[in-house]
Amino acid sequence: MAINPSIFRDPRRRRFRRIPVRTLAPNMVTLLAMCAGLTAIRMAFEGRFVLAVAGVVFAAILDGIDGRLARLLKGTSRFGAELDSLSDFVNFGVAPALILYFWGLHDLKSAGWIAAMVFAICGSLRLARFNVMIDDPDRPAWTANFFVGMPAPAGAITVLLPIYLAFLGLPRAAFLTWATLAYTLVVASLMVSRLPVFSGKRVGTRVPPEMVGPLIVFLILCVALLIAYPWIVLTTGTVAYLVSLPFGYLSYRNHERRSAEARAEAKIGGKTEVKAEAGSSAAGGVVVNMIRPDDEADRPSRLN
Repeated sequence: MAINPSIFRDPRRRRFRRIPVRTLAPNMVTLLAMCAGLTAIRMAFEGRFVLAVAGVVFAAILDGIDGRLARLLKGTSRFGAELDSLSDFVNFGVAPALILYFWGLHDLKSAGWIAAMVFAICGSLRLARFNVMIDDPDRPAWTANFFVGMPAPAGAITVLLPIYLAFLGLPRAAFLTWATLAYTLVVASLMVSRLPVFSGKRVGTRVPPEMVGPLIVFLILCVALLIAYPWIVLTTGTVAYLVSLPFGYLSYRNHERRSAEARAEAKIGGKTEVKAEAGSSAAGGVVVNMIRPDDEADRPSRLN
């Protein structure tokens, strides 16, 4: 049987198509972040905890870049989203848990290993819930300003606070090892909790022209301080982040209350329109005695 060679030239039968470069760049940044997380695990296994912490911090910085780069280049894709979630689980779930275990939790034997596993599992649950909530069409627009639970990158940076304190000179006593275990479980519970956490996604999307120069200087200063005084900067930033959590909760409740008030006002307005239409129909198209419910309380009572 003869085969028609034209079927191989039919573009409709092509299984693969060329991928734009703009979709590859964010994925390359994500893979670079995964390499940093995996290298951090190796450094922790070798006892080089300075480089291990540096790997997690570098992965967190790259995680903040890849999503913004994808939106800037209009290269977002379902493949990139799934790859980013897998990378985040390695970098901010597995890597911090193993770093803490090799650093001090291994002294508690099985209890320390359980704490490390709980943190990694909570990280995976946090990421899975984040992926599900993205596709929720019923969420109000203002909820985009908040995360539900502590985000995985922030959890990874926060849970390493005992290591920062140790490098600042805090002695590693036995009770501090148990405190590290308890602290790890607290951070893990914050990641899977329903606590509203300010995301900051919509902060700084538009920068006034007069603020471009000071902003660049501020970013350079932050990077320089992080390189020169890493443990002081990381400790200060972690403590400040933990202190800010209640303010994020209060801001969320404030938005929620205003949203409920707006819905109540819209509901009252809808009932008023229905009463007005009913009055128009009863008067043959002429509105008679159309009074809003809010004005009825101000009317004087009729004389009998």
